[in-house]
Amino acid sequence: MCRNITELRGLVPAASDQEIEAAARQYVRKVSGVQKVSDNNRDAFEKAVAAVTAATHELLDALPERRQPPKTVPPLRRPEVQARIAARAGA
Repeated sequence: MCRNITELRGLVPAASDQEIEAAARQYVRKVSGVQKVSDNNRDAFEKAVAAVTAATHELLDALPERRQPPKTVPPLRRPEVQARIAARAGA
C-alpha cells in the first residue's frame, strides 16, 4: 500500500473533492508507475484518475459513519503542505 494515501473516511469536515482527487491521483501513480504525466499517457492517466475519484466518492457516500476519526491527518490539511501550495500559486 502506498504510504502517501491517507484514510479519508470519518474526517471532520468530510473529505473535500480536492483531497479525494489527490488520493486518487496518488493511487493511479502508484499502480501505473507513471510519476510524470506526458502527452503519450495523459488521456489514459486522467481517465483513470477520474474513475478512481468517482469510485472513491461512491464508496465514502455508501459507508456508514466511523466511530473514531482516522489516526493521521491527510496531507492537504497539513499547514506545511498548504503553505507550499500557496507559495506555488503565488509564484
